[in-house]
Amino acid sequence: MNPKTVAMEMTIFTNNYSPADSIAHFMDFYYSLRMKYLASDLLEEGLTPRQISDAVVKAIQVCKVSGLELDQHFKPVFSGIDSEIISDCKLSHLAYGLVLMNADAALSVVGDFQVGILQQFLINYH
Repeated sequence: MNPKTVAMEMTIFTNNYSPADSIAHFMDFYYSLRMKYLASDLLEEGLTPRQISDAVVKAIQVCKVSGLELDQHFKPVFSGIDSEIISDCKLSHLAYGLVLMNADAALSVVGDFQVGILQQFLINYH
């Protein structure tokens, strides 16, 4: 089994669920299913854990000031990497792009991503 694909989720059972709790749990589950990326995936692109963490913080700030719902794009999780458990974050497609866009521009993968986004914008703008 690939340790990177190991995911643990804990469910807490209670006797009393309100309809609002049930809806909130369903929506959390729904949003989580749409988050196909992990912040730790960026390790494979050459980013360090610190660079990833800083970029996630910036991406969250962008979402906040843009009025986006954070729970639809970011979900803290634990991941297994090389037989270690690490704090990680599930990301929506948008959040993954924002993290990469806000990462250290000294990395070629980040610069290439930023240039690609701008080129696509300019093509669509004209």
